[in-house]
Amino acid sequence: MAAFLRSKCSSAGRTLMGGLGNNLFGAVNSSVETVSRPSHCDPIFQQIRTFIQMRTNLKVVDNSGAKRVMCIQSLRGKKGARLGDTIIGSVKEAQPRGKVKKGDVVYGVVVRAAMKRGRNDGSEIQFDDNAIVLVNNKGELIGTRVFGPVPHELRKKKHLKILALAEHIV
Repeated sequence: MAAFLRSKCSSAGRTLMGGLGNNLFGAVNSSVETVSRPSHCDPIFQQIRTFIQMRTNLKVVDNSGAKRVMCIQSLRGKKGARLGDTIIGSVKEAQPRGKVKKGDVVYGVVVRAAMKRGRNDGSEIQFDDNAIVLVNNKGELIGTRVFGPVPHELRKKKHLKILALAEHIV
């Protein structure tokens, strides 16, 4: 659940580290060939991270009682939602005795997205998961706590209450 500020993958760094090999003593030669592992920077092994769109499952990171929500509609546009956008979702998993129940249709604000987002200083922010905070139709929070890191880009979208309740601002 950590946020990562990433730069472009360096193939030169991979080549240098891969060139060291498993031979610790230098003098001992073995007949076994070294097989290089696929790197996470290779485009074949990267999962394509896109907008939050219809039928995307999102983790709920507040204490409203819901655990998992499936996106029904993005209120942003045709492509989908990004950080700070509002979506409409259906609760798929919920805790017992919570404020929301399974099957409820709720509004939510996206606070973490697996899609990379560029910042003004040239860095990029990317989270490990997609997460939302549940709000009512007026935009007021349902829960009273927000768990995990949230980006400071929510300030531009006027979600100051979420930033005030967040544990960590990235």
